[in-house]
Amino acid sequence: MKYVGPHVSAGGGLYNAPLNAVAVGASAFALFTKNQRQWFSPPLSAQDITLFKKEVAASGIEPRFILPHDSYLINLGSPDPEGLKKSRDSFINEMKRCEQLGLIMLNFHPGSHLKQITVEECLDRVAESINMALEKSSNVTAIIENTAGQGSNVGFAFWHLKRIIEGVSDKSRVGICIDTCHTFAAGYNFKDNYDNVWQEFDEVVGMEWLRAIHLNDSKRELGSRVDRHDSIGKGYLGLDFFKRIMRDPALDNMPLIIETPDESLWAAEIELLHSFEEP
Repeated sequence: MKYVGPHVSAGGGLYNAPLNAVAVGASAFALFTKNQRQWFSPPLSAQDITLFKKEVAASGIEPRFILPHDSYLINLGSPDPEGLKKSRDSFINEMKRCEQLGLIMLNFHPGSHLKQITVEECLDRVAESINMALEKSSNVTAIIENTAGQGSNVGFAFWHLKRIIEGVSDKSRVGICIDTCHTFAAGYNFKDNYDNVWQEFDEVVGMEWLRAIHLNDSKRELGSRVDRHDSIGKGYLGLDFFKRIMRDPALDNMPLIIETPDESLWAAEIELLHSFEEP
């Protein structure tokens, strides 16, 4: 079974996130647990936590289908000692927020070398950062998202993901989120070679690490290394690709998160995607 939903707003209070998900017919959702443009936010109050848990329970959406995303400011592979410390402290704070809210995953972009250290050094710093966060939190799995490879971002090649996982000590609390737009932008031809891309991922990283999918079409062509999401079926990936996704049993029972740009289409996109499932 497929569990699909968008990255919803938590504006006005975290408890609004599950309400917003239900409003578009979602069976999964993503959210920011704090302002993503700030390093730190005020601590969660007891009321924040109680209201959020109450609305999650009322939504019927289990925590395993909720995929929080960390702040875009965080760079767990930063070459700058001050920036790295700030990123690690902020990431640990976000892991603890998830823990308090009863959430079991935190999705994040690995980081950037900023052209100051090698890719390998950056990847090893990311793994070290994950280790620090796992040591200072519990019950939350760190979910590494592959990137489009824009700028100096790491995580666009499958071997990058493998190297990070190899450096993580507690392998029971690390996983991968594959973003379909990012994968295509990074040069993996999901459109024409669907099975081959997953086979390569399995051989290099391992399907056992896959915990979530970001379902996005791409505004840019194959290998563009540019992260520009498009609405489902409106970009270079096209509808046939999303039919393959929805009929792929390997992707059952994990959150499939839409991060498409036009939120007025989310309800229709969710309905469309479910219509692709095998009867």
